[in-house]
Amino acid sequence: MTKLNLFASIAFACALPALAQPTFENPSPTAGSSTAEKANATADKAMYKDVQYPNAAKRGPTLVVVPGEIKSNNANFMQKFGPNNVADFAELELGKANFGILERADLGPLMKEFQLAYSLGDADQARKYLQKGKLKTTKWVVKFDVLKAENVAQAQSGFDGRALGSVIGILGTTRGTSAAGVAVGSAHSGEATGVWIIGMRYKILDANTTEQVATGYTEEKMEIGSKGGGFMGVSSSESGGLTLDGMVQRLVQKLVWEIDTKHK
Repeated sequence: MTKLNLFASIAFACALPALAQPTFENPSPTAGSSTAEKANATADKAMYKDVQYPNAAKRGPTLVVVPGEIKSNNANFMQKFGPNNVADFAELELGKANFGILERADLGPLMKEFQLAYSLGDADQARKYLQKGKLKTTKWVVKFDVLKAENVAQAQSGFDGRALGSVIGILGTTRGTSAAGVAVGSAHSGEATGVWIIGMRYKILDANTTEQVATGYTEEKMEIGSKGGGFMGVSSSESGGLTLDGMVQRLVQKLVWEIDTKHK
C-alpha cells in the first residue's frame, strides 16, 4: 500500500461516525418533572449493576447449572420465582466470571433426564448421563437454592391533624385561630416500611462423582417503603425499593463472586 493510500484509509476511518449504544426517547408525560426525577433516582439504585469478578481473566471449569430448590412458603415469592429464574441469573453471572457454561436449552432431553436422576438422588444414573454428548466436558454441576424468603418486619407511622385542628377551632374565637384550625386540620402524613430477608445457597458437585466440592450461603435484607402527606390541599407520595428480581440477582452475584475467588 502506498503512503497516499495509507493516508486516505486513515482519513476515511477517522471520518466514520463513532459507534454507540442506541438511545431511546422517554414517552412519559411527566418526563423531566420533579416527580420523575425522584422516581428515576429511586429506580437507578435498583437497576442491574455489573460485578467485577476478581479472577475473570482466568478461565474457569466447564459447568452446567441445574435448577435448585425454592424453600419458601411465601405465596408472593413463589408466584414471581421458580428454580429456572434463579438458574438463568446464575448462568449469566457465571459466564461473566469466565466459567465455561453448557446452556441447558442446548442439551435438550439429556439435561432433563440428568436433572430427574439427580433430583431423585440416583447418583449412578446421573453419572451415566454426564458421560454422554456435550455433558462429557462438564467438570462441575452447580445449583443455587433459595432457603429463606420471609417478610420479617413491618412498621408504620403517621400524623393526622384533624383532631388537633378541631381543638384549635374550639378554643379559638377569632378568625385567625379558626383559619389556623383549618390549616392544621388539613395536615396529614404517613410512612410504612417492610423488610424481607432472603437467603441463598450454592452447591458445587463434581460431575464425575456427584460428590459435593463446595458450598456457601449468603442472605440480604430487602426494604420496601412508602411515604406520603398533605397540607392545605397539596399532597405528595413516594414509594419504592429493590424488587424481588433485583434481590435474587444480587444474591447470585455475591455467591458467584465467592465461587470465582475461592474455587476457580
